Order: sequence, then C-alpha cells, then structure tokens
Amino acid sequence: QVQLVESGGGSVQAGGSLRLSCAASGDTYRIMGWFRQAPGKEREGVAVIYTDYGGTVYADSVKDRFTISRDNAKNTVYLQMNSLKPEDTAMYYCAASRLVLIGTARLNSKNYNYWGQGTQVTVSS
Repeated sequence: QVQLVESGGGSVQAGGSLRLSCAASGDTYRIMGWFRQAPGKEREGVAVIYTDYGGTVYADSVKDRFTISRDNAKNTVYLQMNSLKPEDTAMYYCAASRLVLIGTARLNSKNYNYWGQGTQVTVSS
C-alpha cells in the first residue's frame, strides 16, 4: 500500500554530483526526506522537506552542497548532491512521516514511519 522507491545512487569521484529520487505511492506525507548510514555509524538525517509548503531543513555537514526538492504532481522528492566528498559515502534512505515534527526531531530517523529500500552512494578520492 505505502511504498517509497529510491533511485539514482552510484559511484562518483570526489567533487562530482549525483541526484537521488524517491517516488512515493499509496498515501501522502507531511514530511519526506533523506537519511544516510555508513558502516559503523549511526543513521543520520541529511535533509527533509515539508511537502505542503516546501520548507527545508539540512544537516550542517551537507548544507550549501545538497539541495532537497519536491514535485508534488509526481509525488517525488529529489536530493541533488554536489561537491561530493568521500565522507558522503553511505547507504541513502528515503523516509516519510505524517507526524508533526519540530526542531531537531525533524532530522531524527526514529520519528519516521516509512522507509525505502536504500540506494548506495560511493565517493572516491
């Protein structure tokens, strides 16, 4: 019923760019975003977007390099990643929530109910 499908991951040289896509079906969500997890690391929030009015929140580590956007007509959220660094290497997951989230809770993975399968991003030096 509820499904999130990610695409766009791959391997790229440092300084390169990738665009991730997340297509949602089965329902609508208040907040959608991207999270990432590298081996031995905690899952961390990357960027989220309010699907109704378009407000965004970014992790400090990616601000000014990544841009999250939406196409509500297609029920799709994108993550444009520029100036990629080796430390960006991780499995990237799309997530969605119907909860009312404020402050730091917006980048906390525990507050999200629905998850995609993940797409791998690898950045080499």
